[in-house]
Amino acid sequence: MKIVFATNNRHKLEEVRTVLGPGYELLTPQEVGVTEDIPEEQNTLEGNASQKSHYLYEKTGENCFADDTGLEVEALNGAPGVYSARYAGEEKNSAANMALLLENLKGVTNRNARFRTVISLILDGKEYIFEGEIRGHIVEESHGTGGFGYDPIFVPEGYTKTFAEMTPQEKNSMSHRGRAVEKLARFFRER
Repeated sequence: MKIVFATNNRHKLEEVRTVLGPGYELLTPQEVGVTEDIPEEQNTLEGNASQKSHYLYEKTGENCFADDTGLEVEALNGAPGVYSARYAGEEKNSAANMALLLENLKGVTNRNARFRTVISLILDGKEYIFEGEIRGHIVEESHGTGGFGYDPIFVPEGYTKTFAEMTPQEKNSMSHRGRAVEKLARFFRER
């Protein structure tokens, strides 16, 4: 099955390819002629995922899906949330985002957090929504070199290492995106 995934982020693309498994040809927006930035102007993860998938579908007419992911920290009232990628500024710098988050949590004992991913699929013109989440906590300093985004400072519940210290297989087996994509894959299998 050929489907367009609204991302040009190679890490995200690889994660999703791994979880979906064989039988799917994931195309990027660039591969179907969409070279401009896809808008994400909503104030919720659901809104952004939906806006991106509708934009891509209207531009290409192709079956497609988009996701939006946020890290929600309890002590920060759910921040950075929908602004996770731009927490420290519009340039979407992961190191700066982590540094700001750790600064904002200095001296805070409640470090509970969750990652949440929402996927909006448009299949034959109809929208379907899938969600995945994982709970855990934010450590005081960065550990590991794998993954991307906030992975070096997030430890999932029941584990002692960060996402960045795990193999891609370990992370995908439990991650928020992995869980949302697994629901997407199950939906495809059942059709």
